[in-house]
Amino acid sequence: MAGSASEYIQHHLQNLTYGKLPAGYERVAEDGTVTTLSESTWTLARTSAEAGDMGFWAVHVDSLGWAVGLGLIFLILFRMAAKRVTSGQPGGLQNFVEVMIEFVDNSVKETFHGKNKVIAPLSLTIFCWVFLMNLMDLVPVDWVPRLFYLMGVDYMKIVPTTDVNVTLGMSLSVFALIIYYSVKVKGVGGFLGELTLHPFSSDNLFLKILLIPVNLLLEGVSLLAKPISLALRLFGNLYAGELIFILIALLPLWAQWTLSVPWAIFHILIITLQAFIFMMLTIVYLSMAHEDNH
Repeated sequence: MAGSASEYIQHHLQNLTYGKLPAGYERVAEDGTVTTLSESTWTLARTSAEAGDMGFWAVHVDSLGWAVGLGLIFLILFRMAAKRVTSGQPGGLQNFVEVMIEFVDNSVKETFHGKNKVIAPLSLTIFCWVFLMNLMDLVPVDWVPRLFYLMGVDYMKIVPTTDVNVTLGMSLSVFALIIYYSVKVKGVGGFLGELTLHPFSSDNLFLKILLIPVNLLLEGVSLLAKPISLALRLFGNLYAGELIFILIALLPLWAQWTLSVPWAIFHILIITLQAFIFMMLTIVYLSMAHEDNH
């Protein structure tokens, strides 16, 4: 029973991975048959071991596919609302979109102190996209994977934000914007000065030069911690939530209903809160990048 439970958990946490296996690699089929690749081959991983052996350039097809698909759903819904907008009695979709836009717009006005027309649309996209990806965690853990298994697909994770590659990819995009706007607003000299002349400074030139390595270490760590913490916070919360749903699915049916419903209700708060936190931290970081105090 412990072995089957372990296999069940491992299976549900495994991504559908596409990558390159080297020549001479021995692949083991489900029936135990071993085949040796005569040349390096791009293929879907059959096991978690194969996925690990594919290395850095392997792609999590399920995470990427669901992330792009949910992003398209967001764009389609908001485009439909924009095309049907009316000054008369609005429909339900228009009301929802207007509430979302007003909520994000107020958040940006209260937090962002610079002037940039990109920040509000970016924040709206981040909140809605991350929320939709998080929302997939409420789909029962066996439904979609079992459907894909019947179609011949062995692995299928449907919550992109439980994949650290996805959350890190989004946070690195935010990090790139932080660097871009820091240099654009403050100039290269101002940006480098911010990293090397703070928090410790001195009127003595020799001492100021002596403090540069210390400042660079402190400010560099602080700068690099932003995308890492942004990614791992979202990943950790959603991964833990998914794991709890998987553990509940191992229990008897009566226990599943007893525990999964309250946890799902509570998890709705986590799903929304994590999307909001990711958006707000993005706004705060970009606001700091636009501050030119020196």
